[in-house]
Amino acid sequence: MAERDGGTGDASADASLAEFGYRPELKRTLGSFHTFAAGISYISILTGTFQLFYFGFGQGGAAYWWSWPVVFAGQLLVALCFAELAARYPVAGSVYNWAKRLGNPHVGWLAGWMMLVASIVSLAAVALAYQMTLPRISSSFQIVGDGGGRYDAATNAVLLASVLILFTTLVTAFGVRLTARINTAGVFVELIATVLLIVLLAAHAVRGPDVVLDTGGTGTGQDLGYPGAFLTAALASAYVMYGFDTAASLGEESLDPARNAPRAILRALVASFVLGGLVLLLALMSVGSLDAEELSSDGLQYIVLDVLGPTAGKAMLWCVAIAVTVCALAVHTAAVRLAFAMARDTNLPAAPQLARVSPRFRTPVLPAVVVGVLALAVLAVNIRQPQIFSVVTSIGIIMIYLAYLLVTVPMLVARVRGRWRAEPPGEGHGTAGARRFTLGRYGLPVNVLAVVWGAAMTLNLAWPRSAVYNAAPPHHWYLRWGAFLFVGTVALGGFAYYWCVQRHRTGVLAEHAAESAHADRRDP
Repeated sequence: MAERDGGTGDASADASLAEFGYRPELKRTLGSFHTFAAGISYISILTGTFQLFYFGFGQGGAAYWWSWPVVFAGQLLVALCFAELAARYPVAGSVYNWAKRLGNPHVGWLAGWMMLVASIVSLAAVALAYQMTLPRISSSFQIVGDGGGRYDAATNAVLLASVLILFTTLVTAFGVRLTARINTAGVFVELIATVLLIVLLAAHAVRGPDVVLDTGGTGTGQDLGYPGAFLTAALASAYVMYGFDTAASLGEESLDPARNAPRAILRALVASFVLGGLVLLLALMSVGSLDAEELSSDGLQYIVLDVLGPTAGKAMLWCVAIAVTVCALAVHTAAVRLAFAMARDTNLPAAPQLARVSPRFRTPVLPAVVVGVLALAVLAVNIRQPQIFSVVTSIGIIMIYLAYLLVTVPMLVARVRGRWRAEPPGEGHGTAGARRFTLGRYGLPVNVLAVVWGAAMTLNLAWPRSAVYNAAPPHHWYLRWGAFLFVGTVALGGFAYYWCVQRHRTGVLAEHAAESAHADRRDP
């Protein structure tokens, strides 16, 4: 792996850090593929599609596939805005620092807080995906009961997920190089397995692509008919296509990040859309029967075993398990970098300890442990929750979307007020003579649509549907309104703490501060 070269790209990135008042501390070893791998491993084609296919199909039938391109189009708008920001500010804790720079320290803290909690919840959600795959490879992975009991699956899911989180905690604590090696190897396995799966499913297709017009009668009894069912099923697609900002969050550890991070963001999202869309489409075209009850309970795992047989099918499921592992590692890594970024600004309790970089591993070790422990706590709270999969994943996505809005909205305000500059003052070109990524005259309309999309999808995901938040009895109002209650408590409670306590302590810690005077943080 390449070491820091001190070239033009890295010097420019260090200058961007100085604008925030930081000095470079993390070791720059990650190349262009590593940043791409970070983004695509967080999105993780196999993890997301295999984890919630059962939900999407059960709620919207085969026609739920159309939510895939819809979500991609919306998230592409956000990714374009983020790519422009990544070219200008390739800094750890991307969402937090971008919101702080575009808005003000208060908006930045709230964005960072929401993203940090969302990342912890998402880590728990991703780790739960083990339960959807491992017991189908071997019954020995069903440690709790036989899987038939009411709480067997949920409790066993927590057990398997806990093992995975302990693993990611150790790896992220041991350093960026080890994380990058595992991540790169895992991404290679996932990409090769995805392409192979596409080929095998295509070879076994028994119906045409018009299968995606079949609603399966899922709109019956819905207040809005099939559109209502479709909006619910969209959760399955929304769960996959986020986290592309991870490439930018590793900017302080990347070579030439101003050029590589924007490319990695867009490439990761586009690759995930194309490959994931083909997997879903060909799975629907190749499964033996669209009326099989297992499609709404076992999902893609059932299709793979049904189409490929037990030997090849289980081999593919092992690849899915590897993808889940790497995805959890990517989520954990992103959360650690965000916690480090906030602590560096004295914006978290015990900030000096959380912001300390290990002289041996050159990574912040304590945040890795704290994030892991809190993710385990999320699992413990839901240990006997039958609908643990949809509840935890949905809340995690909502908070991610809100954190993204806390970037795209201030960015839109900066554009309208004429305060947004894609280039550093006095610089017309980026690294190595290549122009920085910029949306140019398309920036304003793209930004407007990104805000509209984010707000609409957040509301859709949080809507108090029993299918998502209280599918199994007993039914309680506070469970159906769980998204509003949980997210509202996190946002209002967290910000109250910040306003009363933490904001009076805010400031770059001396050991992390740049030698030069701080630039005006409110002027992007």
